[in-house]
Amino acid sequence: MDDNFEGVKVMVIDDSKTIRRTAETLLSKAGCTVITATDGFDALAKIADTQPAIIFVDIMMPRLDGYQTCALIKNNSAYQNTPVIMLSSKDGLFDRAKGRIVGSDQYLTKPFSKDELLSAIRDHVKVG
Repeated sequence: MDDNFEGVKVMVIDDSKTIRRTAETLLSKAGCTVITATDGFDALAKIADTQPAIIFVDIMMPRLDGYQTCALIKNNSAYQNTPVIMLSSKDGLFDRAKGRIVGSDQYLTKPFSKDELLSAIRDHVKVG
């Protein structure tokens, strides 16, 4: 699997510093340009500036949760085609269904692996 993720802009939205740092490290090593945000409001402010190719968003966040954040991204015509991957510590059917309702493209359960992150990017973004 020698995919070239060089220059693929990935946004990771999570209120956990550990998760943000882990994802950033894994993705940067693969060549991605990583933009991190601490919550939905922070992310929405950065999306317009950075135009990420794919967005990973945690479900459980203060102020604006992952579902609300995803819905806001998908309701914006400029970003409705940007893939949004939900991250959750719960592997629940209800969460997955709710994620689909707000328009998420995929669902990953934490802790995620490097392979899971990269295969999500591979599935949703034209790389290499």
